[in-house]
Formats: sequence, structure tokens, C-alpha cells
Amino acid sequence: MSSPDAGLIRQSIAAESRTQLDELEVFGSIASTNTYLMSQPPPPAGRFRVAIANRQISGRGQHYRRWLSPPGAGLYLSFAYSFAKQPENVPSLTLAIGVGVVDALQSLGITGVSLKWPNDIVALDGKLGGILTEMQSRLTPGVTIVTGVGINLLLPADVENKIESHWAARTVDLAAICGELPETSKIAAACVDQLYTVMRKFESHGFGGFMEHWSEHDWLNRRQVIVDQADEQVSGVAVGVDTDGALLVETDTGKTRIVSGSVMLAGLAA
Repeated sequence: MSSPDAGLIRQSIAAESRTQLDELEVFGSIASTNTYLMSQPPPPAGRFRVAIANRQISGRGQHYRRWLSPPGAGLYLSFAYSFAKQPENVPSLTLAIGVGVVDALQSLGITGVSLKWPNDIVALDGKLGGILTEMQSRLTPGVTIVTGVGINLLLPADVENKIESHWAARTVDLAAICGELPETSKIAAACVDQLYTVMRKFESHGFGGFMEHWSEHDWLNRRQVIVDQADEQVSGVAVGVDTDGALLVETDTGKTRIVSGSVMLAGLAA
């Protein structure tokens, strides 16, 4: 795989996005692109900055699970955007970002990608990638959101089945679902464009502007699931998401809203 190139990424970003870009940095190796951006000064309201790495040494996912990041095997990108004021229902932004990632891949002719609530990217029923969204503290009425996107591009054979997941039996990469893998820089630029679009749209419309589109890519829909929460376990059939992004599970006693928890497929639960 080609390494991400800062110049090519900037050239490939749409003009509208590029005018709001404060800084774009590409690292050969870094502990974590999200951790790095969380430590940097936030961009002004309405603007963003990006960090991309060829390799992450301490990549992490939801609940601080380890994210395998072999050199050149994936796209490791973080995006910091500052909202002038804190949007309502910030947790649902993760779902909206998932829609943006799918749109970015589709713009490059890559189809067959789904989303698993709340932050996994799926292909061929395996884990293709993930999203990590964090809020950066600020001393103003606004808020800066740092979003990390990890996508497997071309995994070495020796890491194919090394996965820390409670729902997927295997990892999968983009090379398995597309005829010719686009350059990493082109994939990165498409993601940057779509993430900026998502942030602007979410600022105006919240999750309501993404709900229908997200449902089109809902990998869990109509599957038997088990949800582990802090105080209980919920079993039933996933039936989409609510207007605020909460997962809806149909149980023997009715429909239950899930706002947090680990979702497993019933057949894979230990």
C-alpha cells in the first residue's frame, strides 16, 4: 500500500473543505492520532485540523480496546472540528460520522460497507474499521470534537484473525471488497471531505439529518442480539435506531432503548 502523502491529500480535498482546514499533518508513526489531536490547541469554530498516520503504536477503539495498526495496512485518521456551540445529543454524532465514512468510500466506487451500532464499520460480516469520538475540553461556549477513523486497507496474513471484538468472528480489509484499491491518500481525502460535510450538517440538523441514511446501512437490523449493560443484559431483535440514535431492541416485553452497552450477536455470545 502507498503511504499517505500530505500534498496529494490537500490537492484531493474539495475547495470548500480546504478553505476551512487549519492544519493537516501526516506521521510515519505515532502513538495515536486521536491522542495527538486531543493534546493540540483546538481549531477556531467552524474550522478543522487533521492528523493521519502510516502506523499507530497505541491505537485504541471503544472502551479503550486495542486497535491493531500494522504499518501501511490501514488508514489511521483523526479529525478535530470546533462547533460554535455544543450540539444537542453529541453521542449520536458517532452514527452520523459512520454515514460519512460510507459515503466517502462510495464516492470512490467502494460498495458493500455497513455500519454496526454504535461505531463499527462492517464488510462481509467482518470488522472493517471503527470510529472513536471524543470531546475536547474548551474554555468557551463551543466544543471541539475529535473523531478517529480506522479502516483496514490491506492486512498482512498474520494479523487477519487477530481481532479484539465481541461481535465479529474476523477482520476484513478493503482489498477484499473492491477490485482495485484506491491510493491511501485518495481514501483519506474522501474521508476528510465527508467528515467536514457531516460536521456542518450535524451542526444544523442534528442526527435527524442522517437517520434515514444510517438505517440503510444498519448491519444489526433484524438480527438477534445480546446487549451487555452496566446493570443488566438485554436480549432481543435489533429493530433500528431512535431519533436520538439510541439502539432499539424488540424484547419479550416490548421495545427497549439502548443508549450504551456492548452489543453481541446472539450466536457469538460466550
